Parts: sequence; C-alpha cells; structure tokens
Amino acid sequence: MNKTSNLFSDRYESEKEELHYLYQELYHDEVSYDRFIEMLKDMFEKRDKKLKAWDEKRTKTNDWYKKSDVLGTLMYVDCFNETIKGIEDKLDYLKESGINYLHLMPLLQTVEGKSDGGYAVADFRTVEPKLGTMEDLAHLSEKCHRKDMTLCLDFVMNHTSEDHEWAKRARKGEKEYQDRYFFFDNWTIPNEFEKSVPQVFPTTAPGNFSWCEEAQKVVMTTFYPYQWDLNYRNPIVFNEMCENMLYLCNQGIDIIRLDATPYIWKTLGTNCRNLPEVHKLVRMMHIASKIVCPSVLLLGEVVMEPSKVVPYFGTVDNPECHMLYNVTTMASTWHTVATRDVRLLKHQLSSVFALPKEYTFLNYLRCHDDIGWGLDYDYLRQFGIEEVAHKKFLNSFLRGHQWGSDCRGELYNDDPRLGDARLCGTTASLCGLEAALMENNAWKIDHAITLIVMLHAFLLSQSGIPVLYSGDEIGQLNDNSYHNDPHKKEDSRYLHRGRFSWEDAKKRHDKKTPQGKIFESIMELRKIRASHPLFESQADTWLVETKNDHVLGIGRYYKGEKLLAFFNFSEFEQTIWPNEEEGYTDLISGEKTKAQSIKMEGHSFRWLFHDYSTTNKG
Repeated sequence: MNKTSNLFSDRYESEKEELHYLYQELYHDEVSYDRFIEMLKDMFEKRDKKLKAWDEKRTKTNDWYKKSDVLGTLMYVDCFNETIKGIEDKLDYLKESGINYLHLMPLLQTVEGKSDGGYAVADFRTVEPKLGTMEDLAHLSEKCHRKDMTLCLDFVMNHTSEDHEWAKRARKGEKEYQDRYFFFDNWTIPNEFEKSVPQVFPTTAPGNFSWCEEAQKVVMTTFYPYQWDLNYRNPIVFNEMCENMLYLCNQGIDIIRLDATPYIWKTLGTNCRNLPEVHKLVRMMHIASKIVCPSVLLLGEVVMEPSKVVPYFGTVDNPECHMLYNVTTMASTWHTVATRDVRLLKHQLSSVFALPKEYTFLNYLRCHDDIGWGLDYDYLRQFGIEEVAHKKFLNSFLRGHQWGSDCRGELYNDDPRLGDARLCGTTASLCGLEAALMENNAWKIDHAITLIVMLHAFLLSQSGIPVLYSGDEIGQLNDNSYHNDPHKKEDSRYLHRGRFSWEDAKKRHDKKTPQGKIFESIMELRKIRASHPLFESQADTWLVETKNDHVLGIGRYYKGEKLLAFFNFSEFEQTIWPNEEEGYTDLISGEKTKAQSIKMEGHSFRWLFHDYSTTNKG
C-alpha cells in the first residue's frame, strides 16, 4: 500500500466507527455503505496534489477562519464581471478591498427562466456555459490560493431542477429515478403532508407539491414547481449527492455552503424542518470531507430562529457545520434601524455572546436574499408589540412610507392575509443614500453615509467572519431595472442583485464622492480590525450598559486588549454613561478619552481602545 493509500486508510480508520454507525442508523444497508466508502476513496485519489498540499497547509492552522483579518464578499459572477475569468481579472481589486474569502453565488448549469437565481441545478458537474467552465473554476481557485484567498460555493442539496438527468428519467417513468424524489400516484398522501408542512413561498409558489403531467404523478416541490425535492431516505441519493459535493471540493472549493440544510429530510406528520435525521446527514458530510479534503469547511444555510440554528454546529466533539449564518442579528439590526431602539438587538446578542467560542458565525448586513422578520416576538410582546402589526411597520419604514424615512426597500413575497411580507434592498438604499442622491441633498447624503459606515463598524465589531455583499463597499444602490426584465420582474430580490458598477468603483479613492467616503471608511475599519487580536473569535464579548435605549454598547477583551464599541441607532445626538474606569484611545480619531459621559452624534459610532500591557508597564 502506497503512502497516499495509507493516508486515506488512516483518516478513514479514525472516523470509521461513527461514520458506519450513523450510516446504518439511517439506511440499514451494508452494500450501500461499502459503495459510499469506495466513492470516498475514489474522490480522495482524484484529488490534485496541489490541493492535498493545500489541505496540509490549512489543517496546520485550522482556525484560520476565526482570525481578525478575514473579510468575505458575496457576489454573482455575471453581475460582478460577466464570467469566472472576469472574476479572476478582478482579484487585485478584491485583494485591495481586503477580501480573502470569496463566495460565488450558484454557478452550476440551470435552465433560463427556471433557475431561481441558480438554485435549480440541472447538472452538478457543469458550470453554466455563459459563466465559463469547470476548468475556469479550478483555475480561479488556484489563483485565489496563490493570493491566500479562499473560495466558497453553494451546494444545492435539497432538490434538483426538473431538467436534471434524474428528473428527466423519472418523468419517463423509470422507478429507480422516481425513487430519488417523492412521487405519489394521487393527492392523498401529499394532502396529508400539507396539513403540517408550512409553505415557503405562499404567494409566488403556493403548496409543497406539483402535478407532473408527463409522469402522471404528484411530485414534492417545497420551493418552486421546477425544483424537485430529493429523497434522502434513499441511500443512493445521499451517496451520489455527497460525491457531487466532493467533486466540487476537488475543483478547489474551500467552503461548501449547504443550501436549505434544514429541509433535506421529510417525514409525514411533521413540518419537515430540522428533523433529527438532518443532523446525522450533515455530520456524515462533515466526516466525508474530513477524510477526503480536510481543509474544506461546511457553511450551513439555516434561516431559522436562534434555537433552531445553533444545533447545526453540532457539538465541540462531534461538529456538523463549521460556520453558520448569523441571520437573526442581521434582521435585528434592520429592526433597530427602523425603531431606533436597541433592546431587541441587545437581547439577541446576549444569546450569541453566551455561545461557545468554537462556534463561528458569518455576519452580514445584506446578502443575495431578502430580509425576513424572524424576530423574537415573545420578547417584544412585553413592550406591547404585536407581530403582524410590527412587521407592517418595519416594511413601511424601510420602504420610505413612514414620515422621516428615506429608506427605499421593496416588499418580497407579500401575503396581505398573513401580513408576513419580507423586504429587499441594498444597504445603501435602505440607509437613505438613494433618496438623498435623487434629491441632491448634501446634508441627507452625509447623513446616509454616516449610517452606512456605522452599520459596517457594528458588523466588524462582531466575532466571526464579516461578509460584505458585493457593491456595499462603494455604496451601490438598488437596481430598479429588474422591473423591465421578464425573467426577473416577479422576484423583487433582483432589486439588490444589480450589476456591479465599475464606474462607481473608480471613485473609491475620491473622498469627495459618496463612493470614496464609504470605501475609504470601511477600509480603515477593516485594517484596524485586522491589526488587533481583540477582534478574533476567541475574545471575550459582553454587552456594555449605556443607560440609553438608542445606543448599543459592546465590550471585547483578548490578550490584554480591551474595546468598548458604541453605536447610536438614533438620527439625533445621544449621551451615554458607560462609567468605565480606564483611560481609552479612540481608534478612529486617535483622541485620548474617558469612558464616562459620552456624547454621540446621530448614527455615529465609537471604538474606544485600552491596552492593559501598556498600562501595566506604566
């Protein structure tokens, strides 16, 4: 047995007992398990030598993603620069922007008009031709690695497109392939499912099942009728989807974003969300990647309330996802922008701060998706806040329909009956920059920029990986042209999925422009973050009492460094009383100050720093 085979055997033997147990607990099928292990060995042997060397490098510092110098960006390939090769041409811009974690939105082959933004995959081994080839993707990964950048890609695991080869064969009546989905001869069982399974898109895609005319059967379609749910009760589905994931890893992908993770196991009589079997599947995928490509990390997309999100980390001894989205903090942040009241945000952050430091969140202000108002309404109810009315207020304010609001968002998936609409818009437009520029009002422009910068300072003050939605670094506005595109006009999420403005990017160093003011401010913040250990995930974090419900206070401490960070969510001047004893330095102005009584301008922030090592020497 050669050295390579020994390495696989050693890795497999260390994980064998748990992997075999989990697999058999779900499938009770030794033949399928043996095929699964043969597949893992095959994918290991096909992994390029350069990637195996990358594995070795990354696993020596396996906490690299918890460091304070990590900054991510999220983008659509065609929106940013047309193709994968176009992305490669702009790596220097990304490096200049401090980006070392690049997340490319879905780029595998789909069918135009039935792609759901790339989430209806027709072929997991083929890149959408207009974007490039799999060879282009592997080459981009290699170039990223040379620049010490990592590459993240979505893996759509809950469903395939109805145009996937499996679905085509299922439509023709091949039972083997129908068994890879959920097919029913009539509506009896689907109707039973509907009694307990919520609808994801009740207005644009109601129901969880669709009629397949060609097969003359009903098929499960949780998201859209052209996205057929995969049946993970079938071990063939798990084996082959896991192989598809590892194939992408072998193209040099460093982070696999597991899309719609909570939905992948279905049981009649349940809500088909977050079932125990889901965690077993994710744990097995974690083990599989650890054996084949140990540098690869799993990012779980779990857009749920906090109690449902945290279990996807697994445990410290038996981890599932390495990272999860901090969706609740994102939604609570925009709630706070609208209400100017930080109490909910404090309540939410107190839960995050109490979690083990091993748990890593991706923090963001905006992403490709809408803002869903999955807030803690049990907590808000004590203030007389009722869920439906409050959602309507938030949506009204962030669309600019309230007095004093210059926000320019749009509703997504509005359900007037339930009052459960979500919201779309770029960070800059939701902060009022679009309206201010339209009015050519210099005071409003400066005020909007102040809010944008403050929110990014808050983003960078959190533990975990801060991720910028592409264009936010230059204050990109809403793209209202989607209303005129027949393939996009029914989906308001395209409002914030516009093309990156390279003309605006040229202004990024001109501080006389909004683009320059925003870019240079964010770059200053990220350089400060990268230079201080206290921003690392291992830091102690706590809430600082400001005695003012408009101003959030966060404390951080690590390796002798302490930070007090304050964020004024009101547009008016506020005074806070943290009453801390030490002397501090303002990291932005360099000013020496006390943390006693502090006046803060509207929508401003303060980063106050104290170095105990200097104090002790004195």
